Amino acid sequence: MRARIRQGLRSSTRQQGGRRRRAVSAAAAVAIGVMTLGALAPPAASASASASAAATARPDTVQRSLNALVRDDGMPAALASVQDRNGRTRTYTAGVGDLATGSKVPRDGQVRIGSNTKAFTAVVVLQLVGEGRIGLSATVDTYLPGLVRGEGIDGRRITVRQLLQHTSGLPDYGIHLDDDEIRNRYFEPRELLDIALRYKADAAPGAKWGYSNTNYVLAGLIVQKVTGRPLAEEMDRRIIKRIGLSHTYFPAPGETAVREPHPQGYHRNPANGPLRDFTELDPSAGWAAGQLISTNSDLNSFFTALLAGRLLPAAQLAEMRTTVPAGTSGLRYGLGLTSRPLSCGGVYWGHGGDIAGYETRGGVTDDGRAANVAVTTIPTDEAAAQRVKDAVDRALCG
Repeated sequence: MRARIRQGLRSSTRQQGGRRRRAVSAAAAVAIGVMTLGALAPPAASASASASAAATARPDTVQRSLNALVRDDGMPAALASVQDRNGRTRTYTAGVGDLATGSKVPRDGQVRIGSNTKAFTAVVVLQLVGEGRIGLSATVDTYLPGLVRGEGIDGRRITVRQLLQHTSGLPDYGIHLDDDEIRNRYFEPRELLDIALRYKADAAPGAKWGYSNTNYVLAGLIVQKVTGRPLAEEMDRRIIKRIGLSHTYFPAPGETAVREPHPQGYHRNPANGPLRDFTELDPSAGWAAGQLISTNSDLNSFFTALLAGRLLPAAQLAEMRTTVPAGTSGLRYGLGLTSRPLSCGGVYWGHGGDIAGYETRGGVTDDGRAANVAVTTIPTDEAAAQRVKDAVDRALCG
């Protein structure tokens, strides 16, 4: 899980010295593999596209991007959902849903969305801020007294805002977990925190931006302390049911399968090793940082509702959209929300996530366009990772 738990925002952590290749994520989320498929090469793209309505982006442009991800970058499958300014949606698939059987890719199938979960967690925290139950400037110790202590680490000096914006300086527990170690292991959130606290701080609170899944485990623990309810229940009540995300859920303890039609997810560890089926795994190492399962269309609906002000009061949405630089590619990080420049001008807002078996990238524009792309293995080189982001850019700019 060393490479995938960091999955959280593979899009940004990739830019921090190539950490992508280490093998884990909870952000990033979770991952491990047992069933070796050998050096299976994905078959040529079996592209298909059907529209529920016309989309702004040219269908052939998006479809060609997915076909290339399968054909040239070795993705077993690629899926996309593109929504225009009027809410009309087109879905796409390429590749195969199962390398062993050659089955079709389920249209808008469920995938593990990794660190997109952080955006959901941040929304719950910010809703509680709006209700006056959590303060962004309050320290971690206000809610979890004495819990966060370590070498250079003191919960009396770290604020809730710093957790959500990854400026706390807390070390990332995810880089210390191995994919194969955690596939069938259940982790309590406190265990994940304890792993992080064995290591010294990466920086002083507020000194710099640094992606850490530990931040969101603490955010989730604060939600539970303040509400007296499990994070999964709060997320379901406050977001998923509220805006009707019918294909999104927080897997229950011990739940390793994906509930609805889905493409199989595959993982390479090491990067030049064979593809292994990682579809079934225990995602608890991701928890508040990376445990959710969803679809491309549901992610588009979530980020659209968020940016439209349907989930947060204006003041808290403005806080969420207040960003700091994250890496060198123009990516900026707010409170569980990122902005990324578009080739056609402006930016799109989203998050992104990796977990062994799946990568998702996408977001929405301020004028209502939305696109999300999922692939069924995490790219093993920077060029392929960039081409997944490029597919999102083409869908939004086409």
